[in-house]
Order: sequence, then structure tokens, then C-alpha cells
Amino acid sequence: MTDKTILIVGTYDTKNDELDYMASCIRAQGGGVVTMDISVLGDPAHPCDISKHDVAGAAGSSIKDAIASGDENTAMQIMARGASTLAARMQGQGRFDGVVILGGTMGTDVALDVCRALPLGVPKYVVSTVSFSPLIPADRLSPDIQMILWAGGLYGLNSICKSSLSQAAGAVLGAARAVEPAAGTQPIVGMTSLGSSCLRYMKLLKPALEERGFEVAIFHATGMGGMAFESIAREGGFACVMDFALPELGNLMAGSVVHSGADRLKNAGASGIPQIVAPGCLDLIDFAGWQDIPERYADRPFHAHNRLIKSSALNAEERRETAREIAARLSQAKGAAHVILPAGGIEEWDRPGEPAHDPEGLAAFCDEMRNVIRAPVQLSEIAGHINDQAFADRALEIFDGWLADGTIRH
Repeated sequence: MTDKTILIVGTYDTKNDELDYMASCIRAQGGGVVTMDISVLGDPAHPCDISKHDVAGAAGSSIKDAIASGDENTAMQIMARGASTLAARMQGQGRFDGVVILGGTMGTDVALDVCRALPLGVPKYVVSTVSFSPLIPADRLSPDIQMILWAGGLYGLNSICKSSLSQAAGAVLGAARAVEPAAGTQPIVGMTSLGSSCLRYMKLLKPALEERGFEVAIFHATGMGGMAFESIAREGGFACVMDFALPELGNLMAGSVVHSGADRLKNAGASGIPQIVAPGCLDLIDFAGWQDIPERYADRPFHAHNRLIKSSALNAEERRETAREIAARLSQAKGAAHVILPAGGIEEWDRPGEPAHDPEGLAAFCDEMRNVIRAPVQLSEIAGHINDQAFADRALEIFDGWLADGTIRH
């Protein structure tokens, strides 16, 4: 009898020994194993639970077609589609509790798709020769993915690579045993923010929403936090969202890697989740500390927040562009959407006397928002600042109205 089962995915034609070693580590700790082969050309030393033919078939293709393509990238994308489809289906059927995937660049490419196909909370471990590499763009990462470098293991087992493989095997089984699934006893309000020195509304809103019987989950809008927020919204996991920090959208438009994917501000609307939206910190533009600044921003002063991130500000026309993008994305919403426009400021550092104070830029943004937000999306304007009590009061007024008329389900 085993308590948890782990799905092991890899190219068994070239990495059979390494994958079998991880399976033996999991079994030695009392876990169960389901194996999936994503090979194309060769065969495993012994049959896998999910064969390469099963994987290709789940992609609506075949191993014969993958080989006939004559291109390894095309072939592995077939396997990625099939593996993702099967993993999602099997997890929904309760056939495994966590996944560990082994690979070089090819296997890692597949692994990223498989992990994104699985819900938040399912343990996902990738053992890769390119773990944490800049080759991996942030928007390919699932919100709760775990990676470990596959050191010294490109070809064959040795004591160095066994260290990585055994750690991954123990970690995924331990995570599957330890993970606390979402209780589902209270409806959840998803909220975006940054640190409380910049955006403070959560300090006012969280206790008020909890008093109304809602759990509040606050996501740090610095890329991965927004990805997690969007992932849960895509799955319909929120009763309502208070999407009040949108720098990831501005960063996406500016070409920064500090973003949360092309679908930012789309998933709640696509799922019909009621949205209260505000433009917190949408005046800032953030770049990774290591990232070269695009030429169009090269003449602006940048502040190094720390060694990981540096920030500057959008100009008036760029802020108008962000307003138009907000309107375009919200116009696609299938559920209620209400924008709160705080004309007095959208983050703590844009108050008078602070370094981001830009009344002309704020005025341009507010003017554009008034012009582009159209029914059925609603717009409320307050004279105050996003961190003022008046902003929190207006958000709660909208929330309570939706609660009363059944737009938000308790």
C-alpha cells in the first residue's frame, strides 16, 4: 500500500537509468509511481505505464507522424501537447498526486507545458540541465513550479547526479504528502498589490472582507504573483477579484521581463468572475536588474530598487496607452467589471513632494480612462488617492452592492 503516487515523465529511450533511479527512490520511501514515456525515436528498457504512442495519440498525432516531420522541435511539441493533455486528464481522475520530470532543453521544454497544464497546488518538480537559466522565460513557468539543477547527469548515473535526482524524488513525494489543499469552505477574493510602503489598501480591505465571510488572497504583482492570480482566475477559483495593482500590464507593454504573461487582466473576465479594477502603480515601469533598457527608455533616470529590479516612470502618452489597453481587455469580460479611478494618485510615491509625483501624467491617464471605459464596464471616480480610506470605502460599496444583488455568490 502506498499513500501518494508520483507521475514520472521523461524520454525513457535516452534516460531510462536516471528515471528508474528516481522511481526507486520514491518507492523506497513508500510512494507509488506512474511512468510516462515522451521518447520519439527509441524505446524504454521496459514498458512504461503511459507509452510514447499513448502520448502522441493524445495530441491527435502519432509517433510515425512525429518522426516523419523530420524536425526534433516539431516532434517534441507533439509530445508536449500529448503529455500535457494526458497529465491534466489523469490528475483530474486522481491517478497521481505530484509530478517529477527530467530533461535537458528538450525535456524541459515539454516539462514546462506539462506543469502549466496542472492546477495550482499539485506538486511539480523539474530536474533540468537548464534550471533557473535565462533560457526559460518567466511566462513559461507555472506559478508553483519547483526546479532543481540536474548537475553532472547529462549521460548516465553517477554520485553527483544521484544527489539531484534523489533530492527531487524525496521533494515531490514529501510535497504530495504535505500539501494542504484549498479547503473550499469560504469563497475567496483575489487581490493584487505591491508592498505596503507603496500600496496600502489591503490593510483596510482584508479585515473588512473577512468580516463579510470571505477569505482574501493577496498576490504580489511582480510577475510570478500575477501569473498565479491569473491561473486561479482562469480556473474560476475566485468569487470576486480586486485587481488593484497593474504594473505587470505596463511592464508587458514596455517590453520588460517583469510581467505575468500576455493574458494579464483577461482571465477573470473570461471566467465570468466579477472584477473591481484600479490602476495601482501603473505609472511605474520595472525592469529586471540584469536586463538592458530598451532604447526608447534609455534617456530616463532609473532607480535601482535592489539588485533584482530597477524602476522608472511611464510618460503621459504611454500612460494613455495603458488606459486604452485596460479598456480593451475589460471590454471582453463575460462578468461584471467596475473600474475605480483615484484621481488623487495611484501609488504612495506619486503624492506631492514624492519622487514619482507627476500631475500631468496622472491627468493624462485619468482623461484617457474617462474617454475609453464604456458600458457594460462601469467607471467610478474618486477625488482621493488609492491609499486613502475613500478608495477602500468605494471598493466595499461596489462589493456590497454585488453581494446584495447576487453578482457575487457567497
